[in-house]
Amino acid sequence: MFNYKVDEIRSILKAIVQANTTRDVLAWLEEKRALNTSFVLLPRKTGKAIINITAHQSKQIDTIIPGFSVDGWSIDRLGRAYLLLNLDASDQKEYFRVIEALFLAAEIGELVALYSTLPLLAYPEIWVKRCSEGIRSNIGSVLEAIMYHNPYPAQNLDQSAWNQLVLKAFFTDKDINKIIGIDTRANKELAYIISDYIHERWAAKREVNPNLWRLVGKFIDEKLFEDIKRLFEEGNLVDRKAGALAISQSNYQPAIALLTKYPELVTAIENKNLNWDSLSR
Repeated sequence: MFNYKVDEIRSILKAIVQANTTRDVLAWLEEKRALNTSFVLLPRKTGKAIINITAHQSKQIDTIIPGFSVDGWSIDRLGRAYLLLNLDASDQKEYFRVIEALFLAAEIGELVALYSTLPLLAYPEIWVKRCSEGIRSNIGSVLEAIMYHNPYPAQNLDQSAWNQLVLKAFFTDKDINKIIGIDTRANKELAYIISDYIHERWAAKREVNPNLWRLVGKFIDEKLFEDIKRLFEEGNLVDRKAGALAISQSNYQPAIALLTKYPELVTAIENKNLNWDSLSR
């Protein structure tokens, strides 16, 4: 049903809600009524202020559900997550029907709450289609709810849907450092898709996000190596840094030999002064 210790998360979220609202609001949240009614009315009760959360609470949540975070959430978003945690999940069909109805009727704030709460829902396998559909959204806040500090996609999407998420993140200029699983779910199919995309950008004389190479490095082969060489031969310093970081992830000997010609980059990587996080800044 749940793939984590749901009672522990419920207790933590209740404590955070309690610290960020009044006793009356918490009592209202725990009253028995139709979920859709509570879901819609909730912001009128809680407001939309950003929550205060302790470092200990953040660590507790990450320990129970690695990668998941509610830091920076608004109180209405958290309150909606708490409502979902209190929904009876014993009947899978009814559970799905009630939550799917919320998705179908949701406005933007409600969609943000629903998608960011995917890691908390019971029966994770039944929300895969819903998550995949969400990736096709053009609403930035909805995409960020799916992508940022949300372990659900990496744990549950198939390779095609995952690759679509990553590409959408780049197309919409999202911060890929906040995407859980960005490195562990890198794959050769995605590396080749990215290579084709980069060639299109080059042909149009448009800039290439250096972080794209982060998803190519592990899969450098004869074909992809031609792209890497171009970074060093025609690119600027940022391009060469990205190429060096990509090669540092590779076992392809011609690429490793190329990198030895740039000892300053090798040293920067070895000393951890050059990494994908620093390249993004």
